[in-house]
Amino acid sequence: MAANDDIFDELARVKESVAKALDSAKKHGATSAEVSMSKQTGLSVSTRSREVETIEFNHDGALGISVYCGHRKGSSSTSDLSESAIESAVSAAISIAKHTSEDPYNGLADAELMATDIPDLDLYHPGSLDPQYAIDLALETEAAALDFSDKITYCDGASYSSHQGLRVYGNSHGLIAGYPSTRHSLSCVTIAEQDGEMERDYEYSVSRYPDRIDAASYIGEQASKNTLARLGAKKLDTMTVPVVISSQLSAGFIGHLVSAIGGGSLYRKASFLLDRKGEQIFPDWLSIEEKPHLKGYLASTPFDHEGLATKDLTVIDNGILASYLITSYAGRKLNMAPTGHAGGTHTWFVNHTVETQSELLKQMGTGLLVTDLMGSSVNIITGDYSRGAAGFWVENGIIQYPVHEITIAGNLNDLYRNIVAISNDPDTRKSTLCGSILLEEMKVAGN
Repeated sequence: MAANDDIFDELARVKESVAKALDSAKKHGATSAEVSMSKQTGLSVSTRSREVETIEFNHDGALGISVYCGHRKGSSSTSDLSESAIESAVSAAISIAKHTSEDPYNGLADAELMATDIPDLDLYHPGSLDPQYAIDLALETEAAALDFSDKITYCDGASYSSHQGLRVYGNSHGLIAGYPSTRHSLSCVTIAEQDGEMERDYEYSVSRYPDRIDAASYIGEQASKNTLARLGAKKLDTMTVPVVISSQLSAGFIGHLVSAIGGGSLYRKASFLLDRKGEQIFPDWLSIEEKPHLKGYLASTPFDHEGLATKDLTVIDNGILASYLITSYAGRKLNMAPTGHAGGTHTWFVNHTVETQSELLKQMGTGLLVTDLMGSSVNIITGDYSRGAAGFWVENGIIQYPVHEITIAGNLNDLYRNIVAISNDPDTRKSTLCGSILLEEMKVAGN
């Protein structure tokens, strides 16, 4: 991609290519068409054992073209933006469309739903792409981790990445819009050993802004602290107890809701929340708000992958399922209005009842704090939930010792309704901002 100062020139050039593709589709007889392109340039560096392991530069992107001939759809792509290459890609998409069967639900989203005002969401903050800068940062992170304690026997890698890119979308309704964005991250993984037992954990930071990722010394030291805290882990007997899902995991726990209320799951009748809109599925104090236009947030976007304008949305209103997440295709199949979620969700806010995780543990009293989940056995059709887990045993609100090699299980219908409290400690590295979650009880399988 172009240099930092030229990002908007590059954005203009990509818009021109999108316009050419749309014009070509019309010339070739397409009823309608949509074209999108994401380009990214970046640097990734990783170190291991205080030595550079990898240095990777990437510069990629492809123009994706979908044409509609009536209700027949054909798609193709090209990374070559020359006129002849675009013409060839469009021609290929037209040929594919003519040989596919008709689907009455195919087509662009309605014109009146297109984004018309594209706000600047402050998503573009380029950082240094100097390999030496990245190497120094990764090595500093790893050194901080390894020097923290003699029990840290190995650093399984420190990594730094800085990427900048752009996204452009256009369709035959006349919309052509785009924006640049950046993403920077720093991470570290450590391994500790005690009494012949080895434990592993990590820490990372991610931001749109290069100067807002956590310091290398913090990332390294915190990775080691997290790993050391797991030493001496014990197994538990099988029991049913209250459970706290830590804020590092709560976004994923709430994320099962996304799958269950997505249009694809609904029209396939593959969701435990089918026909549940308007029903109470969470406690009456819990609400979830989506805010896609917050400046600088990782999940902010002015429009979705179909060009629909994104907007604030109440997903859960005092425990009641207030909205499904619908694309235009799913909307036609379900006779529902699309909600601007082609490509996924935007920033979610889950409200809280207490300020800190410590308060949540005191409220729980005795039970399990889960800080790591492994494997995935979640049935979105039935809501059955079962995951391998590790964390800490808690008594009288105080952490007693780490635990591992256990499984937690339940059904999301019950688990969601029986959320007791949520703390105000969301993991800001996630798109779902939710604090630690206290569940009334879960089955814990151990010895």
